[in-house]
Amino acid sequence: MALIQCHFFSETLMLSTSMTVILPQQTKSQIGMNNVKKGDRHPTLYLLHGMSDDDSIWLRRTSIERYVASLGIAVVMPQVHRSSYTDMAYGNRYWTFLSEELPEIARSFFPLSDLREHNYVAGLSMGGYGALKWALSKPGQFAAAASLSGGLNRAKVPEDPARLRDYRLTFGDEPVTGTANDLFWLLEQCDKSDGLKPKLYQCCGTEDFLYEDNLLFRDACRRTNMDFTYEEEPGTHEWGYWDRKIQDVLAWLPLPEHTNAE
Repeated sequence: MALIQCHFFSETLMLSTSMTVILPQQTKSQIGMNNVKKGDRHPTLYLLHGMSDDDSIWLRRTSIERYVASLGIAVVMPQVHRSSYTDMAYGNRYWTFLSEELPEIARSFFPLSDLREHNYVAGLSMGGYGALKWALSKPGQFAAAASLSGGLNRAKVPEDPARLRDYRLTFGDEPVTGTANDLFWLLEQCDKSDGLKPKLYQCCGTEDFLYEDNLLFRDACRRTNMDFTYEEEPGTHEWGYWDRKIQDVLAWLPLPEHTNAE
């Protein structure tokens, strides 16, 4: 595998930012690794960070590079700070950056497939919300999306003062319910549409402080016709749980056996 820490300028954000990228590399003599490269354009997992983290965190807290080595897929991990993957009411346009600019920039730098069936998105906590929001808003872009311990109920205004500050900076004073930032509304719209629908995966630890909100979204998904997988087990909001569950996500992804996406 090749590991690239990529610093670049975003026209959307009007500032320099970063992404961490893992690219497949076929090797035969590397001890302890089974590296695989499939075709010329790599299937790609966009892997999103949580609120207190950055684009390096998945690499630092899990063995994601080792887990994807034998799968022949690229992993793109962008940086969005504490934006909740939104065009912030009082901040920058991170949703536009993520959903429009980032894929184009990443594909201009690296040999990544632009085929829907070769693109997937996943994330933890705030990133779980971002992953499902991206896939449900733009179902023509992704074959599958996964949330690990996601902060999925953004219509609920937090009571904690610090979290309330972030919430106001992100969403302003207008209600989230029924808007493009409301996962429950996006789920309903995607389910009702005649277009493509991504596979969805959701998991959460039963001792996680976000567990009840995850149950609400699980039940909403079960009322739809979406291809939906839900898993729960004992666990809290911590990296040991996410390191285990990202392996389950990778096993669940509808990866192509062979890739030739020129």
